[in-house]
Amino acid sequence: MLQFILSELAERLDAQLIGDAACSIVSIATLENAGPGQISFLSNAKYRKFLTATAASAVLITQDDIAFVAPAVNALVVKDPYVAFAKVAQLLDSTPKIASGIHATAVIDPSVTLGERVAIGANAVISAGVVLGADVQIGAGCVIGERVHLDAGCKLWPNVTILHGVSIGQRCIIHSGAVIGSDGFGFANERGNWLKIPQTGTVRVGNDSDIGANTTIDRGAIDDTIIGNNVIIDNLCQIAHNVRIGDHTAIAGASIVAGSTKIGRYCIIGGGACINGHIDICDGAQITGMAMVMKSITEKGVYSSGIPATSNLDWRKNTAKLRQIDQLYQRVKQLESQLANMLNAQDTDH
Repeated sequence: MLQFILSELAERLDAQLIGDAACSIVSIATLENAGPGQISFLSNAKYRKFLTATAASAVLITQDDIAFVAPAVNALVVKDPYVAFAKVAQLLDSTPKIASGIHATAVIDPSVTLGERVAIGANAVISAGVVLGADVQIGAGCVIGERVHLDAGCKLWPNVTILHGVSIGQRCIIHSGAVIGSDGFGFANERGNWLKIPQTGTVRVGNDSDIGANTTIDRGAIDDTIIGNNVIIDNLCQIAHNVRIGDHTAIAGASIVAGSTKIGRYCIIGGGACINGHIDICDGAQITGMAMVMKSITEKGVYSSGIPATSNLDWRKNTAKLRQIDQLYQRVKQLESQLANMLNAQDTDH
């Protein structure tokens, strides 16, 4: 079992330690449910009531919350408790390895290049020309297409599919059910018949990116689909062909990005957002959940379009009124015209 004493954690976090430096920490927990041997954190003032009563051995807090810590609880004072929590969680992470060694049932083409300490789970298929960097872990049932490159430290959870020619940077994590490099939605219409356009580009993913379960990233039609460094994409997202996503952008679950759209760096896109194709979204844009983005965003800011839920009765009333908006518009135009005519007549009389 992993464990650290508080003095070790304080050094790693560059934190001010208040209390017992030898206190042993073995796991993390919420303020409300923590017990001895556990560390928690406070990053939102509305949970301060739990800070005074927590049974945690230690808490991660800011300078402003020192006075609220119970005397029996040790504290590590940091600038950002949530970031500190993430770092401690990494140190105490007990998640099992995706695979250990190379399973006897894995199917590996003789031309595959295996880096040091590569691990491949049961029934995985590794195709010709694949290059796997050092410390790559590939879970059971994964399928890796021809000429795929996985750089050092990548982790693929079970049943990931990566199709031919895709390249994935260092330390990326790809969760179960994700499909990377599937065909983009490219078709031409000839007198009512759809003609498939071969998708001859690929997908390139930068370093330290995280791609959620059952997310699909399509390969480019001609040029490549590009996912930058430290991009985090949640579960059940659809990234269409030739999309480009800048470094450090975050996309929450069930979002859809249509083809050939360019998303800048440090963007945050809420769950269920729908982003039109062939548009640009500038660096630092924030798009709230369920928003529908139909045109380019050129200025950093927060953008929304989803309608918050209300009672069914209010929704029915508002919808009925919305259907009459064109009639109201035409009436307002008519009244404005009549008023303009009246004012012109008054001017003529004078």
